[in-house]
This record gives sequence, structure tokens and C-alpha cells, in this order.
Amino acid sequence: VHLVGIDIFTGKKYEDICPSTHNMNVPLVDRRDFQLIDVLDDGTISVMDDNGDTREDLNLPPGDLGKDIKDRFEKGETIAVTVLNSMGEEQITGVKNLS
Repeated sequence: VHLVGIDIFTGKKYEDICPSTHNMNVPLVDRRDFQLIDVLDDGTISVMDDNGDTREDLNLPPGDLGKDIKDRFEKGETIAVTVLNSMGEEQITGVKNLS
């Protein structure tokens, strides 16, 4: 079997060839949306989950996504960020309007 996968954090493509009789490990991926509360000067953000619990340990992602989040926040939009968590890594992968 020829398997092709895309890394959910980097976008890098990986390929593998293995016998069809072998078991394959599959990572568990957790996707959660958080309401953006604040963008801090050091590049971290403050977010709140559905239970009202806050976090300040997420970094703005690099590139266009990070710029888009910061621009929307500065315009006063109410937005949510999507966070993927898998295999000990966690990263913001999306943004959407809540209003």
C-alpha cells in the first residue's frame, strides 16, 4: 500500500510504502475553537473556551494566518481561533468570525 499524508502542522508531504497486512498507527487529533480575548505584545494570545476558562499559552501562528488574526482583532471583530492538538504539539490552524 502506498500511503501519502500531509503534516497538519507544517503542511509537509510524507509518503510510505508498507504491506497491506501490517497495522498502521494513527494519531489522535483534537480540534477545539476558542474565542480570542487579547493579542499580547510578545506574540501570545489570550483565549477563552466554552466553559469560560482562559489560556494565555498559545502563540500567534507565523505568516498570513497570524497577520489575519491580529488584523481582525485590531478591527474589533469577535473571532474564534481553531487549535489542533496531536502528539504533544499544539498550533492555531484557523480563524473564523463569531458575529
